[in-house]
Amino acid sequence: MTETTEVVVIGGGYAGVMAANRLTLRGDVRVTLVNPRASFVHRIRLHQLVGGTDGAVVEYREVLGEGVRLVVDTVARIDAAGRAVELESGGTVGYDYLVYAVGSGSADPSVPGAARYAYPIGTFEEAQRLRPVLEAVPATAAVTVVGAGPTGIETAAELAEQGRRVTLVCGGVLGPYLHPRGRRSVAGRLARLGVSVLEGPGTKVTEVTAEAVLLADGRRVPGAVTVWTVGFGVPDLAVRSGLSTDALGRLLTDETLTSVDDERILAAGDSAAPSGVPLRMSCQAAMPLGARAADTVLSRIAGERPDTLNQSFAAQCISLGRREGIFQFAKRSDVAIWFKIDGRLGAKLKEIVCTGVIKHLADEAAKPGGYGLHRMKGGDTRARMLQAAAPHTQTPAPAEQAH
Repeated sequence: MTETTEVVVIGGGYAGVMAANRLTLRGDVRVTLVNPRASFVHRIRLHQLVGGTDGAVVEYREVLGEGVRLVVDTVARIDAAGRAVELESGGTVGYDYLVYAVGSGSADPSVPGAARYAYPIGTFEEAQRLRPVLEAVPATAAVTVVGAGPTGIETAAELAEQGRRVTLVCGGVLGPYLHPRGRRSVAGRLARLGVSVLEGPGTKVTEVTAEAVLLADGRRVPGAVTVWTVGFGVPDLAVRSGLSTDALGRLLTDETLTSVDDERILAAGDSAAPSGVPLRMSCQAAMPLGARAADTVLSRIAGERPDTLNQSFAAQCISLGRREGIFQFAKRSDVAIWFKIDGRLGAKLKEIVCTGVIKHLADEAAKPGGYGLHRMKGGDTRARMLQAAAPHTQTPAPAEQAH
């Protein structure tokens, strides 16, 4: 009689869905996905939810394999010794292997007044809460967006394209990831949309009030609504469960994405810190990490040695409203290069990426094992990244050596 292996995946985002779908490759594996929402959140469209141009939600039947059992609940604690997860509803789900893919959300703001008066948009619920706030103020009311990473840029452009009067407070450099050529392109598009961009060290926010944002250089930026896109944090589930994490709370793993504490626990996506050197928080990293975590589980079930992380990057794409965007190319090590595609073609490429993400998940649901981007060349790049980080980071021992 064939023994069934129970695998629980915590988190139904890009990494979790990819891992869950891929795990159904074996008929003797039973997969349970635990997620607090009944629908898949297409997170890279949250700025569109804020702007009212997309709902940022996809039904799980479109992206999740039929063989995956969906449990709509929140995991309160991982009982690693008992190989079970405790649910907030009061139940428990046992496992032979666990994939930790809880994702990320908005970081708790430390700036005075930000928690009370600013609106973060790192999660679906936060973006959903902001939408009626914007609708309630006049179209001519000033909106301040704090943070000039992709989320801040996309939100500012989305709102400005609709005729909103937007100020983007960078707190430093506009689009820190971008190559200078790409940065000039983004700045030009924002200027054409009428966005007032405040850059430089003096633009760090020191306080948020109901009517304004105060800057380090003494300036006061008035606004009816303040949107907060500064920083990301991860859930503290791993910490509360007694598992080893990095300073931010990401689960520490080796290069097979196996927890340094327990070879039955894997991590993928934004909540993973392989060798203490996490990848950029993005769906571009999350889906390959989900596939890699699933492959590690499948290798262990088969009695094979799992492969190590082989992650490489290609670009960062940013929408600049519905009509323009930028596709910023990068080295495999995730460093931006001079080449970029912007304007209308940039917008089309960004939309191809957004729809392509859902297609990748749906394809893996229909044909488990078909996804292969996590096998692209990039191991040498990852090795160099680990070597560069070695003086500053203590590389965890593999789980097999941690026992």
